[in-house]
Amino acid sequence: MWGLLDRWLAGGSIKAAVEALALPFGLETLYHLLHRLRERLVALRSALCREQKPPTSSQADPLLQTVEHLRRLFPRSGCPCADFQHVFQRPLLE
Repeated sequence: MWGLLDRWLAGGSIKAAVEALALPFGLETLYHLLHRLRERLVALRSALCREQKPPTSSQADPLLQTVEHLRRLFPRSGCPCADFQHVFQRPLLE
């Protein structure tokens, strides 16, 4: 999931990120997961903000703003999504 979000944040499309990563999932599956992630943004962002102020962002999309926040909170991480789940003891998706 993190590879997809990271590539998408870099400016590509979701489809281009999926193709570049050669993910073993259908594009519709990943769109569904991103939709579910969007539904959880209030809880995710609240948890992140309790730990650290969100970074200044040029992104208009709240999901991409959250990806930037994850990256900033876990700067040395290979997978900030996994670190979020470990630190906060809650899933990204429910």
